[in-house]
Amino acid sequence: MSTYAIGDLQGCYDPLKKLLKNIDFNPKRDRLWFTGDLVNRGPDSLKTLRYVYKLGDRAITVLGNHDLHLLAISEGLAREKADDNLGAILKADDSEELLSWLRRQPLMHHDNSLGFTMIHAGLPPQWDFEQAQRCANELEAVLRGSDYHEFLQHMYGNKPERWSKKLQGMDRLRFITNCFTRLRYCYDDGSLCLKAKGPPGSQPQGCVPWFDVKKRASAKMKIIFGHWSALGLHRSKGIYALDSGCLWGNALTALRLEDKKYFSVNCEKYRKIS
Repeated sequence: MSTYAIGDLQGCYDPLKKLLKNIDFNPKRDRLWFTGDLVNRGPDSLKTLRYVYKLGDRAITVLGNHDLHLLAISEGLAREKADDNLGAILKADDSEELLSWLRRQPLMHHDNSLGFTMIHAGLPPQWDFEQAQRCANELEAVLRGSDYHEFLQHMYGNKPERWSKKLQGMDRLRFITNCFTRLRYCYDDGSLCLKAKGPPGSQPQGCVPWFDVKKRASAKMKIIFGHWSALGLHRSKGIYALDSGCLWGNALTALRLEDKKYFSVNCEKYRKIS
């Protein structure tokens, strides 16, 4: 049995199938981890979402910002942007079933036997594993509960910028959401630098990649994440970034967790024009 972690799909169904063929994926034997953002902008969001859904317990996905955006649109709480293409999901006969499944997916997944933790974006420097797990569980309970509509209505925004155990209500939930689904950079003081989105070196002075903050409480963890296509494949101590930019015509990548071997397929023909 092998476990493969795969970077952001964003509706790139054909490259996914090609990658799974290359690694000889067998759902009776192997497992897949997805770093979130299953949908949006790519050509086949509905087919991609259906495929991962039908894998059942052979696949684990964490929620990304595009997945939450889809949920907000489905509730009438956000509008589709010019480069969104989520209409096929919203109009599908099985839309309700797919969306109900999606909002019940975790923000964070950990496997004790493999020693890996998977998230979509990042962790603030104040969170160790236990705090991150508590915060993920807290937000997951809201998304799976009767108050999820109210949460989706108020989840957008960049504030608060800094973690405090005293945060409450929507401020607390929004901060948790921004970390797990949007974070790339932090300021030196540990507050979030959400406006910076480019590759390292392009950020404002005083911002560093979230995983490079000094004395980060999660430094002993092995963390898999996606979200940051401008960073691309990146590996440093305990850090495994897997969004290799399939949507932008680069590659879709899988990491086999048992031996840390990478597998990629070219996505040039699926290039998304910005």
